[in-house]
Amino acid sequence: MSSQNDLAQTLKALHKPGDPIVLTNVWDAISARAVTSLPQTKALATASYAVAAAAGLDDQDLTLDANLRAVEAVAKVAKASDKPLTVDLQDGFGDELEGAVRSVVKLGAVGINLEDFGREVGGLYPVDVAQGRIRRALAVAAEEGVPDFVINARTDALLVGQSIDDAIARGNAYLEAGATNVFIWGGRERGGTRTEEVVKACEALGGKLNVSLVRVKPGGLTLGELREIGVARVSVGPQLMMRTVGAVGEEARSILNGEGV
Repeated sequence: MSSQNDLAQTLKALHKPGDPIVLTNVWDAISARAVTSLPQTKALATASYAVAAAAGLDDQDLTLDANLRAVEAVAKVAKASDKPLTVDLQDGFGDELEGAVRSVVKLGAVGINLEDFGREVGGLYPVDVAQGRIRRALAVAAEEGVPDFVINARTDALLVGQSIDDAIARGNAYLEAGATNVFIWGGRERGGTRTEEVVKACEALGGKLNVSLVRVKPGGLTLGELREIGVARVSVGPQLMMRTVGAVGEEARSILNGEGV
């Protein structure tokens, strides 16, 4: 069984530009077991939107306690499979940042997603504040024996109307602060991140870019295309959960209509 920092080192090493780690995000123990049963799975990652939905909450209303309950269940599966676990910690829950990081590390996580849109401020943190929050999170993880803790730093610059250049500048600042990788969130409202934006950001960030693979509608970049562009991390967010809900509803409809197998 690997030590926790060994798992952190493994997760960090899996972020290879052009040969990205692919994360099929989970939200509970059942989904985690299904994903870890696949030999292609290298690590587990939660998705806060899916975790919130499973708890009957909207993503923006997810509490730290509700998130930790889901993390505890997923972490047991990760430990049993000896795979790294990274947790979607949203914005770090404001002033609860250190406690939140300490809690997920104690549960077994070796990485987090950390956003720069603070719910308590209703907008983006200033760059220096966001950098400070990354450093604070890393310091807590190091105190808990995980100096190689992985932060995938998400910026919502595009979501608030800023340019891809603004998002890239924030991303480079977050890498400077110690983040392993950067996630530039395009958002559903603007139709995600455009191909030319992905290419530009990937080049400017030295490949240290996370892109969300679109699976709920046609037309997005394929995994092969993302590899060619040179990204280091690919995830799916809540899309597995969304597709699962559809499958459950269809099976229930079939049963209620008296249809055969």
